[in-house]
Amino acid sequence: MEITFIDETGEVTPEKIKEIDELLQFAADFLKLPKDTEMSVTFMDNAAIQVINRDYRGKDAPTDVISFALEEEGEGEIAVIMNDEELAEMPRELGDIMISTERAREQAEEYGHSFDREIGFLALHGFLHINGYDHMTPEDEKEMFGLQKEILDAYGLKR
Repeated sequence: MEITFIDETGEVTPEKIKEIDELLQFAADFLKLPKDTEMSVTFMDNAAIQVINRDYRGKDAPTDVISFALEEEGEGEIAVIMNDEELAEMPRELGDIMISTERAREQAEEYGHSFDREIGFLALHGFLHINGYDHMTPEDEKEMFGLQKEILDAYGLKR
């Protein structure tokens, strides 16, 4: 899977990006995604993610992670229709994940675990969202959070 990482904060080390890449590659293998799958992860501060949260979700507050799944049709969007041959030639584009490193640090302290664990958790959480998982209903939450725990445990990223 090809992941484009963008660090708007200037504080995410190449080692940290490598760790998150390895976790998301593991998750992609766990979900049996095609090798030509693509996505992006952007690290930002609370102010930047608050603007996105306000503009796209109507919530004028910083949040920890926001995901934009490209395979989901938004309200009022028109579906792009391609035949199977055209689809087979294109990589699968999952979408974009935005993570507030500020919020991740705050939550790591609040929850009593490491920043590494929190940033990994948020990356995986966003990854599951762009793969169609959600937690809007109790049933969906049980499925998504169960899968999230299963992947984190199998990878070895514990609280």
